[in-house]
Amino acid sequence: MIGRGALAALLLWPACVLAEITGASYDAPTDVYGHGAVQNGEYETLVIDQAGRTSRLRLTRAVWEDTAPRLADLDGDGSPEVVAVRSGFTSGAGIVVIDEVAGDLAAVLETAPIGRRNRWLAIAAVADLDGDGRVEIAYVDRPHLAKVLRVIEVSVIDGLWTYRDEAAAEGFTNHQLGSPVIEGGLRTCDGLAEVITANANWTRIMATRLSDGQLTSRDIGPYTGADSLTDALGC
Repeated sequence: MIGRGALAALLLWPACVLAEITGASYDAPTDVYGHGAVQNGEYETLVIDQAGRTSRLRLTRAVWEDTAPRLADLDGDGSPEVVAVRSGFTSGAGIVVIDEVAGDLAAVLETAPIGRRNRWLAIAAVADLDGDGRVEIAYVDRPHLAKVLRVIEVSVIDGLWTYRDEAAAEGFTNHQLGSPVIEGGLRTCDGLAEVITANANWTRIMATRLSDGQLTSRDIGPYTGADSLTDALGC
């Protein structure tokens, strides 16, 4: 969990007594970072709605670089957290999980950033991918360069949030440079979760499963455009 000192440098918002998170969005587009990987995809502010209240989370020396924040219950308490992508001016992109802690919004988990400016990641899925009761976050590390599908597992024990790198495989992508959308995503058919992406050169659609800490992929058809990945999300 990020300490209060680090948190103050990461996020700025007024403290108040808050309720369950009901929505989230990005606001205040900016070119201060100037990466341009996502069309109109760099923002100063993350807006979080909670039962009639709205908080605006603004970063220092970083931007929110993403298509949209996600709501997902990562700790199993029945209430969602916000999963977003933060890009530091010198460190590049990392994943941030935000939740209510003792009446305040807090960044309860932050993954290590890629380590270099203008290096981004595209989240592909947030779900229990292997059926073990713990939630994973799947993302493509540098979808225009490295094209590595990575999976981290999130754990929360006695209020302490941690994550571990669970699996990785090369040769996948889910975002085209300059596009406003992340393609593919999660599908669950017959109780089995799969991450749907393209292969590295955007010619085939890949369905990837996580089992026993390993990623197994299969080719499920040709990639013919963004609609073909959307169609592949159905069973």
